[in-house]
Amino acid sequence: MEYVQAPATISEANILCCTCGVPIPPNPANMCVACLRTQVDISEGIPKQVTVNFCKQCERYLQPPATWMSCALESRELLSLCLKKIKSSMTKVRLIDAGFLWTEPHSKRIKMKVTIQKEVMNGAILQQVFVVEFVIQYQMCDDCHRVEAKDFWKAVVQVRQKTTHKKTFYYLEQLILKHKLHQNALNIKEMNDGIDFYYSTKQHAQKMTDFLQCTVPCRSKTSQRLISHDIHSNTFNYKSTYSMEIVPVCKDNVICLSPKLAQSLGNMGQVCVCVRVTSTIHLIDPNTLQIAEVDGGTFWRNPFSSLCSPRQLEEFIVMDIDVLRNQKLGAGAGIRSNKHLLAELWVQKTAEMDGQQYHCRTYLGHLLNIGDLVQGYDFVNSNINDEHLNKMKPHTIPDVVLIKKCYDRNRRSKRRNWKLHEMDRDREGMAPNDERQYEDFLEDLEEDEALRKNINIYRDASKVAVESDTDEEGAPRVSLAEMLEELSLTDATGEDGAEMMTE
Repeated sequence: MEYVQAPATISEANILCCTCGVPIPPNPANMCVACLRTQVDISEGIPKQVTVNFCKQCERYLQPPATWMSCALESRELLSLCLKKIKSSMTKVRLIDAGFLWTEPHSKRIKMKVTIQKEVMNGAILQQVFVVEFVIQYQMCDDCHRVEAKDFWKAVVQVRQKTTHKKTFYYLEQLILKHKLHQNALNIKEMNDGIDFYYSTKQHAQKMTDFLQCTVPCRSKTSQRLISHDIHSNTFNYKSTYSMEIVPVCKDNVICLSPKLAQSLGNMGQVCVCVRVTSTIHLIDPNTLQIAEVDGGTFWRNPFSSLCSPRQLEEFIVMDIDVLRNQKLGAGAGIRSNKHLLAELWVQKTAEMDGQQYHCRTYLGHLLNIGDLVQGYDFVNSNINDEHLNKMKPHTIPDVVLIKKCYDRNRRSKRRNWKLHEMDRDREGMAPNDERQYEDFLEDLEEDEALRKNINIYRDASKVAVESDTDEEGAPRVSLAEMLEELSLTDATGEDGAEMMTE
């Protein structure tokens, strides 16, 4: 019987390093890794210390040639910016990994561990890990430099409205916040009759003027002032000013139209009430319920102003009411309102309960009952000087024009479970805000559903939510479906959020 030896397992034989003689697996260079690194440094030519420019005022980093970026420490944005600083010297190597090493935040040093690969002697691939130190050097950016030099703005938008109250401005502020147009402004300064928006570029100012012309009836004027001129490059440095004048009419104002304009709007009565100001002026005739809209161009061609100021509003009590239905309008009449109800009333001033009673017509027939309180203007005992009103026949001028129903203001304020955001603006030298005017604006939002559709309303977490849309007295309220949840950074960085971010 013949003996057959079993075949031995084939194993890879080691070789000796040609330099130090250590047994190593075969490789194209026939050298161990330690000896290969002494012979070749693949990180040669890559700087180990780099300077990064940082602006202390705005806390932004310079990305050459002229871009300034906001980057948090150990963020992806900062890692990308640091890699771009050494990208030109890494064209012959392959980047495998890069990450930050912890350093003291105040040390002005950023350390980054970089892993690279490169093909060396006879096709051998060598991988190396090294640290690049980035030294933070302070440099003021151009924007901060202009601020310090008091020459930081290139364009200003001056928004003005010649009225005694600021309902339109409160509404405009909410529109600006919703569309985030205030973020590009360098500074927002409140003036006596308006607000100034300062911008670093002319394009941002033009964007604001276009937005204003689309949201409120206004007219604009533009002017430029030459700051400097370079005769060698023929470049000019201008400061632009955009003057925006909003129509001097607000919600709940009583106005008197010219006969020509009243006829063009569908033979409306000359004495009308402004029920809303959006991109147009919404008017209603309290005698016929006719409604019309007047845009900015029509207003400036046929201007009119408010007959009474809000301080002249007086409180009346409804003594008797008679709802008028199916009233026929004359030839050429315009559209009638479907949200209001025409009624004839006998009212009396609450301050003069033994005094005279007044007869009037109103568009608030759907809200008023006998004994209700209502605010209105007394034309009989007022001295009104208006060009068009003085030419009207005395019997066509109403004795009283009612504006809105009265509710308990304190109770409405306590039950209001929502709030609005405000713009951060400079109020230096300004008197404190009229809280009564702002309270009137909040009540207008509660009463006008169409007005609050255009703005963001946030739920007030400090107050208990109320599910019903009306309170016990029937005062209108903002429903919970119309409120937005206010985003807070603590919601994402609390106990649960912190665990999710660290995993």
